Amino acid sequence: MARKFFGTDGIRGRTNTDPITAAMALKVGQAAGTLFQRGDHRHRVVIGKDTRLSGYMMESALTAGFTSVGMDVVLLGPMPTPAVAMLTTSMRADIGVMISASHNPYEDNGIKLFGPDGYKLSDEDEKALEALIEGEPKLVPSDRIGRAKRIDDASGRYVHFAKSTFPDRLRLDGLKIVVDCANGAAYKVAPQALWELGADVVPIGVEPDGTNINKGCGSTHCDAMMETVVACGANIGLALDGDADRLLVCDEKGELVDGDQLMALIAGRLQKEGTLKGDKVVATLMSNLGLERKLGAMGLGLTRTKVGDRYVLEEMRASGSNVGGEQSGHLILSDYATTGDGLVAGLQVLAALVEEEKPASALLRQFDPVPQLLKNVRFNGGDPLASEAVQSVIAEAEKDFGSAGRLVIRKSGTEPLIRVMAEGDDAGQVERWVDAICGAVSEAAQ
Repeated sequence: MARKFFGTDGIRGRTNTDPITAAMALKVGQAAGTLFQRGDHRHRVVIGKDTRLSGYMMESALTAGFTSVGMDVVLLGPMPTPAVAMLTTSMRADIGVMISASHNPYEDNGIKLFGPDGYKLSDEDEKALEALIEGEPKLVPSDRIGRAKRIDDASGRYVHFAKSTFPDRLRLDGLKIVVDCANGAAYKVAPQALWELGADVVPIGVEPDGTNINKGCGSTHCDAMMETVVACGANIGLALDGDADRLLVCDEKGELVDGDQLMALIAGRLQKEGTLKGDKVVATLMSNLGLERKLGAMGLGLTRTKVGDRYVLEEMRASGSNVGGEQSGHLILSDYATTGDGLVAGLQVLAALVEEEKPASALLRQFDPVPQLLKNVRFNGGDPLASEAVQSVIAEAEKDFGSAGRLVIRKSGTEPLIRVMAEGDDAGQVERWVDAICGAVSEAAQ
């Protein structure tokens, strides 16, 4: 049965339109509070958020929902998604909630949920939640209503955790680092952690006002980071997204590298240390063929999954791998975290930079990517991919590419978009077929 509310990364949409309303947040709190009251202890939920204006509304509604079914609430305030996952386990909470739409604009918001183990919910739990959301809540008697408490040291706890993933023998002294926090959840913790490790930090995207999250900054808009690195003579630049579970990096010349390059770098470093598990990296269908070839030359494999970090993590857990992620910069290092963590991933890149004693331009570009092009086509309802005309163009493209290229065409799990990606050694061929498929999808979507 298809899920009604949950997409590939929780519940997400335009704020104050279904399903991202205060009424829905109330129901989610009641449903999740009911489902995760397991055992006879006093039950607790931790709630974090990014810096969107609507976060206040969603936080209050979720708090009302959880407390109405007897669960105590711990409010973290603006915190990265991975911090919520980490604090869920360290505070022995029954569930964790992150209020965020990640890299989306401020008008959107979302609800991500973590189980007591710090991992995102399984499909089975999400289906059970949806059934409870659509039913009547099980309200508790007045003497069992939960309490809410805001804690002030959540950011310090996360900074301490993040620093613990950086090798004790190393320091960041002498490195000038630009960090773009996307005016989002990491606007305090990321610069703080880097400064405490000795770096000369140049923070940008650290003045959130409720409406500027991801706006012209962060990992979806890297120009500001790249320009600042060059202008101030920094050694490297790190760009996070709104909830800080993604990372992109640029070198001292302002040249950007994506998550595929970072996975190759981190996997190679762990391979040298003898700590890479499974002799492979787990990535999605969108990762560049160049990554696969690079890993093969290192004697490592690449396992591909459906798009979405949840599927990467499922495969990592099943196969015992400890490096995985997405080209977009959503990197999962399971030795440290149960979800993507942009700051922790950045610290591993910085550790390699310190150890190798090379400029970032000589370190970050691990392989020459195969020409790859991704375009999005917006649609309003229906299923353009079911069109015979679209399927015909796709079949022609696949025949033309043969074994020399790849096509990945899919619906976005978070927005009304059809994503069309092709890659191959011939850049002209790639562009020609992406444009042809996008044109066919556009016509079918009218």
